[in-house]
Amino acid sequence: MVRIATLGPKGSDGFHAALQYAPEATVLLFNRISEIVDAFSSNSADYAIIPVYNTREGEVKEYFRLVSQLEEGYWIDNVVLPIHLSLARLPISEGSHQPLQYIVGRGSVFRQCDEYIDGHFPEATLMAVQDIESAFQEIKSEKRGNYAVIESEELVKEFGFELIEREVVSHNRTRFAVIGKNLAPSTGYDATAMITRPLRDRVGMLADILGEFTRRGINILDLQSENDIKTQKLRIYIEVEGHIANRSMREAVERLERVVIQESDSLKVLGSFPRVDMRVKKIKSFGFIGSGAMSTWFADRLQNEGYETYITGRSTELRPEDMIDKVDVVMICVPISVTAATIAQYGKMLRGGQALIILAGESENTLQTAMDTTDPAVEIMFVHNLWGPQAISMKDKNAIIVRTPRSGSFCSEFEAFMYKHGADIYQDSPRKHDLLMGVGQKLPTTISVALAKTLSQHNIDCEDISSHSTLTSIYGILAMARVHNQNPRTYAEIMATKGDGRKIVQSFAKNLLEIVKLAEEGKIQEISDMMEENRQFMTPQFLQSRMKQAKAVDNVLSDGGLKIDL
Repeated sequence: MVRIATLGPKGSDGFHAALQYAPEATVLLFNRISEIVDAFSSNSADYAIIPVYNTREGEVKEYFRLVSQLEEGYWIDNVVLPIHLSLARLPISEGSHQPLQYIVGRGSVFRQCDEYIDGHFPEATLMAVQDIESAFQEIKSEKRGNYAVIESEELVKEFGFELIEREVVSHNRTRFAVIGKNLAPSTGYDATAMITRPLRDRVGMLADILGEFTRRGINILDLQSENDIKTQKLRIYIEVEGHIANRSMREAVERLERVVIQESDSLKVLGSFPRVDMRVKKIKSFGFIGSGAMSTWFADRLQNEGYETYITGRSTELRPEDMIDKVDVVMICVPISVTAATIAQYGKMLRGGQALIILAGESENTLQTAMDTTDPAVEIMFVHNLWGPQAISMKDKNAIIVRTPRSGSFCSEFEAFMYKHGADIYQDSPRKHDLLMGVGQKLPTTISVALAKTLSQHNIDCEDISSHSTLTSIYGILAMARVHNQNPRTYAEIMATKGDGRKIVQSFAKNLLEIVKLAEEGKIQEISDMMEENRQFMTPQFLQSRMKQAKAVDNVLSDGGLKIDL
């Protein structure tokens, strides 16, 4: 029989949490968390269940101190329990109903009910106790009619007390940690808790610790700090998304000890466990049409958020038409040139109550096709992520979102998912998106390809370019190299988009020919006047901020090692 140690008495929240975790278990009841930890450490119990967080009072400080002292065992799971607290007193038959002067309860209960007590019994004396069972018995035996108790309705009834008011505090839930002997296996939707040993003082220590997680795209769920009682040195508790067996998590922990804290065994992993998500999620599943690297990239991260995902494409056994009925949200992520045709083919298969999210680089044509071919009750949204599958995370990456009159709660949930992972989100209209992408992607790609072609035509050795480039002119060379170092099909798709971005390239080509003609004719003043007009169009704020960025890039490119490589 499984033995679970938790806070008593019978009928307490800890008792119910234990039975919720293992209904057939033998529950060992204690009055103090330290006693629970001792029972677990001495093998008198197979598991320990202790409160770690309450939505009203926050973290349980005693847990924070004691659980880190466990030499063996891991945090392996959680139980989230609604806490129903009621105010009760002796019935009339057992004590005269004097005005209430004293309220008895556990310290944690008082912290959860402070607003209620301040509003209803501001003059009452609060008596915090560790052993609530003994308190009930003492009030009964001495017939203390001017005493009341705040506890669960089940417990006050068990001791024969009369209810004064039910549910004295709303939205009250407690999270209990389940401590077991062995590390829990990965479920794909996990969190890891860890705590530092007492740390030596160093400027920027906390920021550096957090940075090791954020730069790897690991989301931080909880952060607490407290001075160690003996040494008065800082200890930091961190809970992050992911299992300790994940490569990125292991790398973060290893680097924290070796490089950031610079002490071996300075970080104690308390455990990994299925993630506790207090949010209400409406979406259960995503299905991708398109089996490329970007679909896989998004699917992996959605799975880590607890969503079920399916990937379909020309080479997958599961066909898109069979997948659509299985999911809440259909994601179309295919080459730009076939996006509209793919929407036309599969859009009519979506039913009301689903969402269609288009991951693409052109919005006007694709959105219009989606609006025309899908049921009016299908949500529709366009997302353009400005990063590729090589990116470690979305943090600080640009994401363009084009919402429609049919973008609803499913679309908002996906947007919230990207925001949570650090994406910089911008809202556009279809036309604005396509015009700006003409400036941001279509035109620079076109210039890069034309520049490479020009170098080839004039037989210019690429190794000679850096010696004749200023820091300003090298920008275009870097862009050219980057474009040609990646999949040419992707950039060809960008240049061939049919939206309003074409106007940008066409206008640029016309203006370029005009400037070349003026330069050939030696009309320096006309070119100078044109540049002055351009400068008037650009705001001083834009010029100053971009100049600041350019100087920062210049500083990097001026580094001796980079200069040699260039």
